[in-house]
Amino acid sequence: MVEIVDLSQEIYNGMPVFKGLPQVKISIHATHEQWERIEDATTRTPSVLKMELGEHTGTHVDALNHMGSMYSEQSIDTMPLSMFYTEGICLDFTHKGLSELITTQEIESSLKDAGLSIREGDTVLLCTDHYKRFFGTEHWNNGPGITAEATRWLGNKGIAAFGVETMSPGVPGISNKEVHRICGEMGFTHYENMINLDKLIGRGRFRFIALPLRIRGGTGSPVRAVAVFE
Repeated sequence: MVEIVDLSQEIYNGMPVFKGLPQVKISIHATHEQWERIEDATTRTPSVLKMELGEHTGTHVDALNHMGSMYSEQSIDTMPLSMFYTEGICLDFTHKGLSELITTQEIESSLKDAGLSIREGDTVLLCTDHYKRFFGTEHWNNGPGITAEATRWLGNKGIAAFGVETMSPGVPGISNKEVHRICGEMGFTHYENMINLDKLIGRGRFRFIALPLRIRGGTGSPVRAVAVFE
């Protein structure tokens, strides 16, 4: 029997977004009552919602053109779909605290503890339980993140991407800008704002699917990320 684990945040009006990004606004554009020309209706049943949001809303993937101006031609619509349909593994970093860095040595240790190895083309997910602990709180912006050196180490493994539960892959003000730059330089990407990674710990390999919207020139896209166990 196939089991599908949803790894994606709900998108809703006013949800938390990374500082400086567009706020999420969802409103009713049209109702069934309007379509059916019901006068003096006592209800408003949505038939179409209007959404205003940035590409980097909720669980999303960054395009390579987000990593720096030198990658401007590598928008989300140009990236091969094979990057978003891979094998995946999830590593346990639930011991990490606010704004703590995840190093290469810690990744290697987690791999050893799990009896796993990184294969070329993998998506590597890093479980910190930050979403469960701090989503919607004052500490939501202060999650753990990986070091620049660990990012390059992952890139040298030939991964397609890595994914985190936090709003940024590195720690803002410490490693985050460099993490993005290295992803662009080495041609791999990352997912942010993931959930339910704790449900993948200790379960070995799975199929990872997180297809982006085909946004012309897009710098990223919300995704419906899932892990599939067969």
